[in-house]
Amino acid sequence: MSDQPAAPSPESGDRASRPGPQRFELPIRVQETDIDQLGHVNNVVYLKWVQDAAVAHWRAAATREQQAALTWVVIRHEIDYASAARPGDEIVAETWVGVASRRTFERHTEIRRVVDRKLLARARTLWCPIDVGTGRPARVDPDVRARFSVASAD
Repeated sequence: MSDQPAAPSPESGDRASRPGPQRFELPIRVQETDIDQLGHVNNVVYLKWVQDAAVAHWRAAATREQQAALTWVVIRHEIDYASAARPGDEIVAETWVGVASRRTFERHTEIRRVVDRKLLARARTLWCPIDVGTGRPARVDPDVRARFSVASAD
């Protein structure tokens, strides 16, 4: 994710010194059903965690009115796997918003093991806001744009 805000090395875990937008954390405990035949978390599960973190952040930060009017669909996922999670691991998915265009909103997520802050996966996702009433892409009001994007570098 070369588009993420400048930050220390991903392995440093020094969140306090990272510039950029507010970050949201979702704690996760690896379940037996997350494990594949190789004995570690299946790659598809990491993608689910990326989506779970985004949805939890939306529910925590958006107003009730915004949640009633909008939903979001993924139009692109990019994910890099760095290390394996194992049964019983405590994980945290940390997500933050990026730049937005007229109809797409960028979001970044890092998934780390809690005990050692080891980076397990890093993702960049593009989301499109959808009008709940019409099921079509929606223009968002300035408050949603301010809450869920950062100023473009342009």
